[in-house]
Amino acid sequence: QRILCFPRSFEYSQKNAVLVPVAALAVGGILIYWLRSRHKVKTIEMGDGWWGSGERPLKEKEDESIRPFKIETSDKEIEDLHRRLEQARYAQPLEGAVFDYGFNSNYLQKVVAYWRNQFDWRKQVEVLNKYPHFKTTIEGIDIHFIHVKPSYIPHGQAVKPLLMVHGWPGSFYEFYKIIPLLTEPARHGLNEGDVVFEVICPSIPGYGFSEAPHQKGFDSIATARIFHKLMNRLGFKEYYLQGGDWGSRITTNMAQMLPQAVKVLHLNLIFFGGGNFRSILSVMFGAYVPWLVGFTREDVRRMYPFIQKNFYQILQESGYLHIQATKPDTAGCGLNDSPVGLAAYILEKFSTWTDKSFRHKENGGLESKYTLDELLTNVMIYWVTASIVSSMRYYKENISKDPSLTSDARVGVHVPTGIAAFPQEIVHVPPVWAKQVFRNIITYSYMPRGGHFAAFEEPRLLAEDIIHFVRKVEKL
Repeated sequence: QRILCFPRSFEYSQKNAVLVPVAALAVGGILIYWLRSRHKVKTIEMGDGWWGSGERPLKEKEDESIRPFKIETSDKEIEDLHRRLEQARYAQPLEGAVFDYGFNSNYLQKVVAYWRNQFDWRKQVEVLNKYPHFKTTIEGIDIHFIHVKPSYIPHGQAVKPLLMVHGWPGSFYEFYKIIPLLTEPARHGLNEGDVVFEVICPSIPGYGFSEAPHQKGFDSIATARIFHKLMNRLGFKEYYLQGGDWGSRITTNMAQMLPQAVKVLHLNLIFFGGGNFRSILSVMFGAYVPWLVGFTREDVRRMYPFIQKNFYQILQESGYLHIQATKPDTAGCGLNDSPVGLAAYILEKFSTWTDKSFRHKENGGLESKYTLDELLTNVMIYWVTASIVSSMRYYKENISKDPSLTSDARVGVHVPTGIAAFPQEIVHVPPVWAKQVFRNIITYSYMPRGGHFAAFEEPRLLAEDIIHFVRKVEKL
């Protein structure tokens, strides 16, 4: 019997000799996959879209050419504007109201008088055309952008492609003062030429000279995808990103969508939902034991008294948001028809979003940080393109959904991130909160002055911070 059993036992031992290593390999493989999946970076699915008029052509290939574009004006356009400015009606402001009730109509009449009699739109068109403009068709709509390259490149220096994205109620024009500081930093005393950029500034679809989407649902994720396609079409496989306002949301989505293509992300505003238990606890204890919840002294100074700075002030500044996130076309119809109404609506934001204390000045403090030519040029971009309604719709497409259900809600940002926190920004987000979304913050700068329109108001400060951040990332 022992002799008969021996071949069987030998057979089993042979099977075990094969099965045990196979089982071990399988278990090991599952363990490795589990460990790797834990560290795998979640991303937003890129997808595809069509925003042109009607249904997407099935066979016709999209024109991918990059076409030079030039801003132009005409006598007819200017005559129509002047006629409308001359026929404006004004409401009588309350005595001593300054900018507490919105744009003071006494000062508005002064702005309109300057606009009608001194503002030279033809001259400003020349200013706008000093940088090269282009258009290209992506997902059925024409995308406008400027692309500025340095006039001189130091020997052996690699030029970094930087995409800068504006927000509302701004435009690509916000970046005109910062562009030379980034493309020719050594000439402006910013560095020795070790960090040099070529700058691409697109207009968000529906803003300025970019065609408005013809279909519903065009949000920041669709914009992010289009801007990735734009950069690829320009020949870039890796690029640098910078944004504020909607530009912050768009560039953040770009980093979440294709992190392998994004070298760095620099922001001067952070979208942070908050509301989680950890954030609520930090608010409760931050004023008393800030070190316990990760707040700095500067965080405390900017955030407290919390109810006043994060409830009442936001309530005062967010009325426009509720209109635009629900019924943008209703208010937009009037603004699209009246240049005076459009100017009041847009310029009021350049007052209180630049500095909250400007609400208490008769002229809204507008001319203390900007010239009327600069402000009216931005307004004219909205006027001549009739883009105010489509720009306002962007709020409805992005805010009317449950934020916890959007595809980017649970996706962190893992690319190297730099944050410039300007003291007059509408909401302050401390670094301890920012880290809940941005997992690889390299620099967080408490800027000494400035507000929401950083590139427009404090171009040098913002340029210095971008260069400092990129230099630090490159040395890692």
